[in-house]
Amino acid sequence: MTKILIVEDDRNLLDTLKYNLRKEGYNTVAAFDGAEALDIARREKPDLIILDIMLPKLSGFEVCRILRKEMAIPILMLTAKTDEVDKIVGLEIGADDYMTKPFSMRELLARLGAMLRRAELSKLQPASEQKTLKIGGLKIDIGRHQAFNRGSRLDLTPKEYDLLVFLATNKGLVFSREQLLDKVWGYDYAGDTRTVDVHIRWLRQKIESDPAKPEHLVTVRGAGYKLEG
Repeated sequence: MTKILIVEDDRNLLDTLKYNLRKEGYNTVAAFDGAEALDIARREKPDLIILDIMLPKLSGFEVCRILRKEMAIPILMLTAKTDEVDKIVGLEIGADDYMTKPFSMRELLARLGAMLRRAELSKLQPASEQKTLKIGGLKIDIGRHQAFNRGSRLDLTPKEYDLLVFLATNKGLVFSREQLLDKVWGYDYAGDTRTVDVHIRWLRQKIESDPAKPEHLVTVRGAGYKLEG
């Protein structure tokens, strides 16, 4: 059974999340502060983490930063703030997605399902479909779930890797932000497209010689992004 760690210090919201997730067939474990979240994540090895930003002891940002160095678990961050900076920081330190409170439980479940499907597909890819993609100095070993740039292994978050693989598989094709959210994040996202922009920017930091003048991951003005080389 899929196990989800919920890190939330609001007891009412925590109980609501646990009830709805269990109703959908998920196994849940809970933590009420950042320090406890680290202990439980390391011990229980959940399949996905729902992580609030405002937590006692350690913030959600710190928890995400530490866990991202230790394990490749999909992380959905929750924030009660509408400040765009909080959302961007969460994505930049390795969160796969974020939602702002209050949120629709239906949308939360849709996002969780998409994130879990993506993670499962990367684990279960049959050997016959495993392959290596090469674009310029980039090499993506899909079978081993690794990417390299000029021989050096790239330290990518799960969503950065998914985005790079999708664009490499569709080399030269232009995709809008909305299309990338649908294809890579796995749901029809009706809202802020900054999620894509942040991931593109951080991918450029890792694969481009000069991120300010990208040669591979380029912007097509008024249309979207493409990978070429």
